Amino acid sequence: MRTPRIIVNVLASALLLVGVAGCVPVEPGSLGPSGTPRSTTGAPTATESTRLLDQLAVARAASMSGYTRDRFPHWRSAGKNCDVRDTVLQRDGTGVEVSGCNVVGGRWVSVYDNRTFTDPSDVDIDHMVPLANAWRSGADDWDDTRRGDFANDLTRPQLLAVSASSNRAKGDQDPSTWKPSNRDFWCEYAQDWIAVKHFWKLTVTTAEKAALTDMLETCP
Repeated sequence: MRTPRIIVNVLASALLLVGVAGCVPVEPGSLGPSGTPRSTTGAPTATESTRLLDQLAVARAASMSGYTRDRFPHWRSAGKNCDVRDTVLQRDGTGVEVSGCNVVGGRWVSVYDNRTFTDPSDVDIDHMVPLANAWRSGADDWDDTRRGDFANDLTRPQLLAVSASSNRAKGDQDPSTWKPSNRDFWCEYAQDWIAVKHFWKLTVTTAEKAALTDMLETCP
């Protein structure tokens, strides 16, 4: 079953309100993955995602020459001593606890592999479209400020708290060479990937487009 999505509230202000010492519990489920989207727009239909996919330019992957992760500055400050990583952990978790405004506990379900974690150090923040993939599909022409905007994008479904093992298995691969082991997430994964690439005007390869098309066929 696809993960349902809702309209997300402003996140940074919520973090800034938690400025007390010790561990403070956050309302469980308020921004968790079982009911939380990673975008401020409603979930697109498979038909809409197919339309957006057809609008993406198809091109061969560009060279990795000049690429480093430092060209995509992250994680940005989100107030006090918190950053975008803390924001995503709080949004995607349930029963989240913070110290100051740093996330120190909670419960996270990794939609990539259906694994559950209670230690935030076991959770990675995945870039739906990996930074290196973005570099090869158009971001090499951006300046570092725009690349930073992409790497810290909380508006599109670009950032997701998942298991460290699935994030590292994915690496910089596109859907033609890596898909989540949780097939129930394939529909949303394809929709999210397409939404990010469409907004940022990134290209797709022929194999990538074919894989995304196949994944959209799993949508209800």
